[in-house]
Parts: sequence; structure tokens; C-alpha cells
Amino acid sequence: MFTGIVQGIARVENVIAAPGLSTFVIEFPEDRVQGVTIGASVAINGTCLTVTRQEGHRLYFDAMQETLRLTTLGDLKPGDETNFERAARIGDEIGGHLLSGHIHTTATIVDILRPENNVTLWFELPETWAKYIFPKGYIAINGASLTIGEVEGNRFNVHLIPETLRATTFGKATKGQKVNIEIDSQTQTIVDTLARLGYDRPATV
Repeated sequence: MFTGIVQGIARVENVIAAPGLSTFVIEFPEDRVQGVTIGASVAINGTCLTVTRQEGHRLYFDAMQETLRLTTLGDLKPGDETNFERAARIGDEIGGHLLSGHIHTTATIVDILRPENNVTLWFELPETWAKYIFPKGYIAINGASLTIGEVEGNRFNVHLIPETLRATTFGKATKGQKVNIEIDSQTQTIVDTLARLGYDRPATV
């Protein structure tokens, strides 16, 4: 499990393609790989991956074609930066909200507003997932636990403070960029339960 509190920015050093598999060689800040072991889980842009090899502060991760298809990892290339979070341990503070590291869908940044001292990002996601998006609800974007601001159809925004921009890759976000989305599990459970009970049907006059 993860908390959605991004622990830093890592850099993709190499992507090794093989039939049905891609291996990512990712360079981490040196002080962030202490105690890591083969088989450990690390969220890369919110996607839970398993450490398969370590060389100093470079970690290796394998991703199957299905993972590459469902997430933005297939677009990563050497030099790209990613958010990362190592798996939470029992007793860790949950500063964001509990995440599984299993990506539900991707969204596209459609607008970036820069009022004084913060940034507002607008995202568009597939209509299928819009039913889980509520103002003031939780969402994980590229592994960062964030609070949803406004919602307009299948578009929503989040407001980012300078510390979030500093500690994550959102400080270099661009329009048209795709991001990984993990829907809040509690929200999904409530919405799906109500749907099974018939409460998602439009009211009739």
C-alpha cells in the first residue's frame, strides 16, 4: 500500500525493451534507496512496480505490456522525471489517503492556470470514470494524493501549492500531458454499491 505522499523525483536512465516486457532503469536520490531490497514495491508515477535489481541508487523495474497499455509508463524515455513513493510500512503516518498503486485510467492535462503562489491544473478523463469524481473528494494523480476542486462533466481541477510543485513533477507539467489516475477506493465502492441498488438511474417526472 501507499499513502499518496510523493517522496521525491526520480529520473529514468534507460528503458530496455524486450518481447512483452520493458525494463526501466531509474535513478533515485541517494538517500531514498537505503534499505531497499529485491522484491520491494515502489510506486512510479503512481504505478506499483517491483524492484528486480539494484546498482547503487539505480533501481530496475519490469513492466508487462498490460501495465504499459493501461498507464503512462509506456511513454517514458531516458531523461524523463517521475514521482516516486516507497511502500508504506506499519506505523507510518498516512498523510494522504490509502492507495494500491493500481492505475484505473489516464487523464490529460487540458489547461494550466497560474494565479499568484499556486497552480491550478485541469484534467479530462474518460467519461466512464467521471462518475467517481466529486468536488472535495480524493484522487491520486501520478501517485500524489490530491483533493479535487471543481468538476465539470468529465473534467476536474486540482489546486497545487508551491511545496507540491517543488516536491513532484507537477512543477513542470504541460498541456496535453497524460497522467495516471487512481480513483479513491472508498468513493468507488460507494458509487458502485448505489448503482447496484438502482440509485444511479435518472429521476423520472
